[in-house]
Amino acid sequence: MNPTDALIAALLIPVAGAALVALAGRWPNLRETITLVTAVVLFATVTRLVPGVIDGGRPAVMALDVAPGLDLAFRLEPLGMLFALIASFLWIINSIYSIGYMRANNEPRQTQFYVCFAVAIAATLGIAFSANLFTLFIFYEILTLTTYPLVAHHGDSEARAGGRTYLMILLGTSIVFFIPALLWTLSLAGTLDFVPGGVLGGAASPTVIVILLALFAFGIGKAALMPVHRWLPAAMVAPTPVSALLHAVAVVKAGVFTIVKVGVYTFGIDTLSAISGADWLLYLAGFTVIAASIIALRQDNLKRRLAYSTVSQLSYVILALAILTPISVAGAALHIAAHAFGKITLFFAAGSIYTAAHKTEISQLDGIGRVMPWTMGAFAIGALSMVGIPPTAGFVSKWFILTGAMDSQNLFAVAVIIVSTLLNAAYFMPIVYQAFFRKLPDNPGHSHGEAPFAIVLALSLTALGTVVLFFFHDTALTLARQLAGIS
Repeated sequence: MNPTDALIAALLIPVAGAALVALAGRWPNLRETITLVTAVVLFATVTRLVPGVIDGGRPAVMALDVAPGLDLAFRLEPLGMLFALIASFLWIINSIYSIGYMRANNEPRQTQFYVCFAVAIAATLGIAFSANLFTLFIFYEILTLTTYPLVAHHGDSEARAGGRTYLMILLGTSIVFFIPALLWTLSLAGTLDFVPGGVLGGAASPTVIVILLALFAFGIGKAALMPVHRWLPAAMVAPTPVSALLHAVAVVKAGVFTIVKVGVYTFGIDTLSAISGADWLLYLAGFTVIAASIIALRQDNLKRRLAYSTVSQLSYVILALAILTPISVAGAALHIAAHAFGKITLFFAAGSIYTAAHKTEISQLDGIGRVMPWTMGAFAIGALSMVGIPPTAGFVSKWFILTGAMDSQNLFAVAVIIVSTLLNAAYFMPIVYQAFFRKLPDNPGHSHGEAPFAIVLALSLTALGTVVLFFFHDTALTLARQLAGIS
């Protein structure tokens, strides 16, 4: 299979899987087998593309000429390759987890869940492979619409309210900010194509560049910059596999991926560096990192604490981009990968606790590590990665971001990284201490053990992946360096 055919196949495989899952809905074993096989085949197909991209290949496909300047087209570049690898690999692990979780909790509408999940992955691949802003926008919106049923999955009043907040904020930011930014860019540059070095240099005044940057930053609501972040904690009403999809595999990653891609390929790092007014993004990202961490400290509900942690960690990626040095841009790409593995592990652990012990609050977790050592051991690894402690992937990405901040003598960014690291430790490490070093309450409600095997297997694999990425990150680093133009 040549690279162009592999690119097309990667886009179509999850769609075909969704159709087959829908047809097999009456037979749960077959339905879940199809889901797993589809995920494995997709990852194998995406993996075939890696050597060519590393060697400088950029396979491309023109799918449809919609209107002058608006083409549905795909082109693979280093950042998209990294994003596609993360999403396709974690879909396999999330599918294993989902089988255990959805069955153990007797969740309704499981066929709908697997179908929507597969279509969401297809949309994610469309975003990753997009050759221009128009294509990215189309798949960005498809991702919003296909994840809405997953957020509102339970169908009760709380789920419907969370789903409405999710949909209104994400669609609202797109309509009010993203679409005007897209049209303005087309009128200025005459193209929406993603081009190394950007297309806006010399095409717009510094003031226009700053305004456009604001439209993109707030229009890409999935990146959860404050104050357009409320959709993310509201979406915690969803089942835990959906929370993992939102926080690690697709949705928020699509947000920060888009921010980085627009920064590098639409604006251009050199163009932004030459404009003093563009540094507002650095300060807003830094504020979001610290403010969300402080809010996380105050949350007793475990999933809400993890949600605000995600808001904070996403802005690490935006902060890294806004530092505007090649090494910090590479760090932004690496943090997308590091956060994916660490945060999916944490959400898997939260779902494991709920499934086995029916506990949702941090104050209920005294001694739980003694009866759920695999779950809480994995949680500890994910927490260490969020803090940025070796040997976890979070250390590698934060090291690159901090190095970029130090090289550019950006003391604000350095201070944000140091303070937020302390805050991360403050809201994660007490949970680990509480789980392993406090006495388990002596009552029948604490006689449970681990969650079902599929759940424990999945969270163990992602925890292992978090450590493996610390030692073996050559592929991710090579792609990140190519993105940043580091030879």
